[in-house]
Amino acid sequence: MTDKPGAGETTDAKGIPRRSSIIKDGSRAGRERKKTVSFSSSLSERKISSAADCISAMMEGTEFRKVRSNSRVYQRYYLLESGLQALRWEPSKKESDKARIAVPSIREVRTGRNTETFRTNGIYDQISEDCAFSIIYGETYEALDLVSNSAEVAKVWVTGLRYLILYGKHAIDMMASSEDSLRLAWLAETFSSMVVSAGQGGGEEVGISLQSAVGLIRSVNPGVRSEKVEHRFKELHRVKERTNGDRVTKEEFIEVFHDLCTRPEIYFLLVQFSSNKEYLDTKDLMRFLEVEQGMAQVTEDTSLELIQSHEPSEEGRCQGCLSLDGFTRYLTSLECHLFDPEHSQVCQDMSQPLSHYYINSSHNTYLIEDQFRGPTDITGYIRALKMGCRCVEVDVWDGPDDKPVVYTGHTLSSPVEFHCVLGVIGRFAFEASEFPLILCMENHCSPRQQRVMLQHLRRILGERLYTEPLREGEGYLPSPNALRGKILLKGQKLEEGCGGEEGDVTDEDEGAEMCQRMKVGNSGELLKELSDLVTLCKSVRFTDFQTSFSTQKPWELCSFNETLAVRCASESPGDFVNYNKRFVSRVYPSAMRIDSSNMNPQDLWKCGCQIVALNYQTPGLMMDLNIAWFRQNGNCGYVLRPAIMRQEVSYFSADTRDSVPGVSPQLLHVKVISGQNLPRPRGSGAKGDVVDPYVYVEIHGIPADCAERRTRTVMQNGDNPIFDESFEFQINLPELAMVRFVVLDDEFIGDEFIGQYTIPLECLQPGYRHVPLQSLMGEDLPYAMLFVHVALTNRRGGGKPYKRGLSVRKARRGREYTALRDLGIKAVDEVFKMAALPLKEATDLRENMQNSVAVFRELCGVSAVANLMQCVLALGSRVVGADGDPLMLFELREQYPSMEPQGPLPDVLRRVVSTYETMIQASRAVMELSDGVYDRILQIQTTAMAFHEMLHSIAVKEGLKGRKVTRAVESFSWNITILKGQADLLKRAMTEVKENMKQVHYAALTSNLSKGVTGEATHPRPSLDTIQERATAPARGSP
Repeated sequence: MTDKPGAGETTDAKGIPRRSSIIKDGSRAGRERKKTVSFSSSLSERKISSAADCISAMMEGTEFRKVRSNSRVYQRYYLLESGLQALRWEPSKKESDKARIAVPSIREVRTGRNTETFRTNGIYDQISEDCAFSIIYGETYEALDLVSNSAEVAKVWVTGLRYLILYGKHAIDMMASSEDSLRLAWLAETFSSMVVSAGQGGGEEVGISLQSAVGLIRSVNPGVRSEKVEHRFKELHRVKERTNGDRVTKEEFIEVFHDLCTRPEIYFLLVQFSSNKEYLDTKDLMRFLEVEQGMAQVTEDTSLELIQSHEPSEEGRCQGCLSLDGFTRYLTSLECHLFDPEHSQVCQDMSQPLSHYYINSSHNTYLIEDQFRGPTDITGYIRALKMGCRCVEVDVWDGPDDKPVVYTGHTLSSPVEFHCVLGVIGRFAFEASEFPLILCMENHCSPRQQRVMLQHLRRILGERLYTEPLREGEGYLPSPNALRGKILLKGQKLEEGCGGEEGDVTDEDEGAEMCQRMKVGNSGELLKELSDLVTLCKSVRFTDFQTSFSTQKPWELCSFNETLAVRCASESPGDFVNYNKRFVSRVYPSAMRIDSSNMNPQDLWKCGCQIVALNYQTPGLMMDLNIAWFRQNGNCGYVLRPAIMRQEVSYFSADTRDSVPGVSPQLLHVKVISGQNLPRPRGSGAKGDVVDPYVYVEIHGIPADCAERRTRTVMQNGDNPIFDESFEFQINLPELAMVRFVVLDDEFIGDEFIGQYTIPLECLQPGYRHVPLQSLMGEDLPYAMLFVHVALTNRRGGGKPYKRGLSVRKARRGREYTALRDLGIKAVDEVFKMAALPLKEATDLRENMQNSVAVFRELCGVSAVANLMQCVLALGSRVVGADGDPLMLFELREQYPSMEPQGPLPDVLRRVVSTYETMIQASRAVMELSDGVYDRILQIQTTAMAFHEMLHSIAVKEGLKGRKVTRAVESFSWNITILKGQADLLKRAMTEVKENMKQVHYAALTSNLSKGVTGEATHPRPSLDTIQERATAPARGSP
């Protein structure tokens, strides 16, 4: 062991404040550092993968920061005594026999900043959640709150202490017999099979060849490089002074396998759920799947199936046990990828009007390089259509020999014949998606060549062209479902009643813009037969929003230059959103982007713009966002827009930097645990194979949600860097948010890109997940991954984080209620005033319940991301009395499980019981009172909506003019949005209560804390079914 930080330890990095700055007493700063656990992958250093490793490290000792109340922090040196019966620390003003804690007196080891001392300490925000833990001991449940210099060291101590608590005096015997027999037996069998297959004499004593050993390890762990495996074997031979270095014995094979294929972060996770066993049995695995992975209806059969699929050892499969290697295989399998597989298929309602969807769109699809000199090629269409693109551009000009061609006019780009482009489109149009394809036709041809175009369109696309006549009076476009298998032409259309065969054409898109820049005329004549092919996507010029609201038809489509669109989004964000509720808008890049760079699609999606055309040939952040966004609905090219952007009467401003009315904000908790097999950046050669990675976690969405956080840099480790850092983001509009993980190589001059992965928030799977990294070009990086933990929770209002417990108790007095706005129209304002009381009652019901759950969670000593199942499971060890019997039990025969003391309780447990009762009362109130409150809100909303159609005329009669009328209409939409949103949140609160009670019921049974029921025995649940039926039944008066 050395003093040098290992690959997983905290290291200094310029620009990143060190958490050690919270140390108040620096008296030990100049003294020689004690040895600490190192997580470097060097062969000479320790790799933690067993309880024995943890306890050995604890006996060597570690420096911690001891946290006291009032911001006091002291540096202390802690170690486990050789008899394994006590831990002690120095320096201390106490006598030596009192500066110690007996292991038998320890009741619980709690991870994170989850004691009252941590929460009320003024430096809460400066303490890493992953480096903090608490030792709860004694009859009065005292707490020793400690902070380590790295998350790995904290895990070592937590794992070791829990092992000692569990096995007590028998810990030494258990360690001696707890060698990972499943792994050893499997590796021995694997090695023997290789000896037999090699057909070499001498058997296992002689071993196998070096190359065979390298191949064997890579067959199990393909992500590890051959050079590294070979180097490890040679280093081991050098340490053992072996002369025959081209042979590998079984012992050497097992040692190198253990070194290269053991991931400590997964070992720590395994023992957390296996009660410090070296494997997970079926019940352990069930608990992990339900508690952490969010799986429902998990049975032992589910666990057995998973074990049969992922456990490598035959012994483990027969015994129903998942070893560390099997657990690692499961966590790296597709089942544990971050992306929810439900979104791999079309999973959204596809029966709404076309204007209600975002549509995957390509700009100048025929180009494969820049806009000015790049070649034109049909492969651009093939690539875009295979990627799920549903709107492609065809820029058609007169060609030689009466053959129309496709290219960017007045540039040096090379042309391709129009019929070739149509042929490719006809072939690949519906390969990736069955939903309608829009062809943006920019027609610059003469009437003569337009006739050729018409012939090609009819011959090649035929019946797939949608040519049904327009239906006057239709308020919305047809749905994607109704248009499946159809190709829609977007282009100019002659006005009704235009005489003759031909008419003037006006091109409002890039062609006109380019011609204007080149000072070339762009007027021409449009063939009537070609005009008739355009039905649902007639191109019209945008003047202003008021003109569009009064004159534009649903089938008319405006194309916005990027500059104009951004200006509209900035100056009239609300009007832009309302415009896109009924009409389809298309935004294309500025003509100044001759390098084919891309605009940020999120800037336009937040305004509701359906078609944001990007240059598919240019990789980078913008294409990453676009590809990820359309992956959420089976990559079909259509994504349903957020409800607040579709409802006819709703209020949403695209530039909001606060919470969205009617939408409940969520907290996204992301813990970046580790990375695996991170490659050297492409083109980087200065550092050889050395990588110094760090990770950015970015949130993309509305302005209020955009944020980024970064981990520290892990020096010289791309194989398995340990980050162990947690971040929290508030998401105000979850439906429009995306999460992006970016891995960079820390360089002195300019950090270099390693890989990224972008995912819509709606597609995140909770729990422990692996994130497959992609290259700059969007290709998967072989075996390169991040290991993360993800959770989404409701936001809790009020107070700074370190005063949460206090702020919750005072929340009702200082609670902020969402206010309705006055319109200045007496009759309508009187209706909305009636909503003040039910809205207040709805907020109180919901927040009283959520705050009481949060206080109960804090007293249970679990993190903010924990659910009630985890809360009750955490209580399991704490409520055991001296005689081994529980001090309190849950009565599950009632509709709401009650917590009943079984005798006198210490103060800390009395507080737990009292807080639980408060939570049950708040939950009962939600279930019993919500229906009535919901009905009143809905009735007021219905009454107010009766004014909607005539609101403008009523405002004028009331004497409102100009801007005051506009404000009245906006305030009306705001109020309706609030009413609908609060009613929806109240229904969700009922569902939340149902789920909470279900979790308490299950956890009480699992923890043997149910009255009159032990173990996994089944218990009648009529009350729980009643709760479920009431919570899921439609509220009275609901539509």
